[in-house]
Amino acid sequence: MELQELIQRFSKTREQQEKAIFSTLFILGNRLQTIFDERIPDITLKQFMLLSLIRQADTQMTFTQLGSMMGCSRQNVKKLAAVLERNGYVTIKKNKADVRAATIVPTPKMHDFFDTVFVNYQTELTCVFEHYSNEELQQLFQLFMRLYEGVECLEKRTKSEKA
Repeated sequence: MELQELIQRFSKTREQQEKAIFSTLFILGNRLQTIFDERIPDITLKQFMLLSLIRQADTQMTFTQLGSMMGCSRQNVKKLAAVLERNGYVTIKKNKADVRAATIVPTPKMHDFFDTVFVNYQTELTCVFEHYSNEELQQLFQLFMRLYEGVECLEKRTKSEKA
């Protein structure tokens, strides 16, 4: 089946469009992960996303906080962080405010990665969006930010059903 055929098949009703968008998010995520896992040396895309969150944070964050941001469990963050620590990108330390919690602290190697190695991949990332006008990109950004609201709604519904 060709992509254009699939688009045509799922463009007729809102329900079909919802299914197509949901499937597309999953497929695009997998495709991007495959591309970047092959291209970025030493780290996976998931490890990169964790490093990006650490880099952007104003304060040191716990595994739980980072897991919430990434949409995964604290244990998943702990596993990612352990590999990154072994490779010298971060240090895991006890949280000063809560000794039961741990925080992830960037190392000079992490900063060096973003200043040197990742610069090469930033241009590749730009390739993903180069076919959008500034207005289209702004719309896409706003729509994706609204998609978070829908995911949060689903998360709340799932939590209330478990309770």
